[in-house]
Amino acid sequence: MHPSSFTHKVGLGLRPPHYTYLEQRPATEVAWFEATSESYMNSRGRPIEMLQKIRQDYPVALHGISMNIGSPAGIRLDYLQKLRELIERVEPFIVSDHLSWTGTSDLNLHDLLPLPFTEDSVETLVSNIDFVQNFLRRPLILENVSTYISYRKNEMDEWDFVSEVSKRSGCGLLLDINNVYVNSYNHGFDPQYYLNHIPMDRVAQIHLAGPTDYGGYLFDTHSTEIPDKVWDFFKLIAPRIRHLPVLIERDEDIPDFRELETEVMKAVYILENSYDSERNAEPV
Repeated sequence: MHPSSFTHKVGLGLRPPHYTYLEQRPATEVAWFEATSESYMNSRGRPIEMLQKIRQDYPVALHGISMNIGSPAGIRLDYLQKLRELIERVEPFIVSDHLSWTGTSDLNLHDLLPLPFTEDSVETLVSNIDFVQNFLRRPLILENVSTYISYRKNEMDEWDFVSEVSKRSGCGLLLDINNVYVNSYNHGFDPQYYLNHIPMDRVAQIHLAGPTDYGGYLFDTHSTEIPDKVWDFFKLIAPRIRHLPVLIERDEDIPDFRELETEVMKAVYILENSYDSERNAEPV
């Protein structure tokens, strides 16, 4: 199924606490599901069986956390081979990962580490993205990540870095609005300026989630309801992204399925009424 055939374009992250509920095949307001690639690449048991059952009823996107696309050592072939096998099995409509590095060639730190915003980083990413897209024989979509430190050697702003990588590599962008909000708070920039300087014609998917406020900084926990500020920024760009698939993410403190479904319905409502919000848009 292609995204253009969605009744609504808002999906939900597929999480194990919801397996039992979804196995009953209830009617839902969810248009599609996003599965974490690594959770199913090495599975031959219940997780992959559940993903295939979901795939019978819904479109599925694959979202990775360990490709290590920013590594100067290149991308591990055994990882890509497993990912390609999963793609052939699930037939996702989007394959994405993060614009970050996750360790060395033989050590995965299991974290999304920030890259310096430099010309050297852009060249490394363009080379790695070209290799991955050729290996997988399909476009790769990359997400802007939350960060808590910055490099003294940065040569450009984050929005220029993200835009440059996409334009020169041909990859699409997964715009995580929560991550823009987190980074604007942590690093003190204007999130509206960021959103205005991202090439929306290169954005292929949107993420919405909630961080945890630790007083002096925001941490991207995906453990809370989507905050009003993130909804405000979503409303701001909704007229420009109405045609894109939007995802509600929750990775910790996962509530009942029906509770997350209300956030899906809220996003659908905003998208369906975004023409009015475009006419009445005010600065956030």
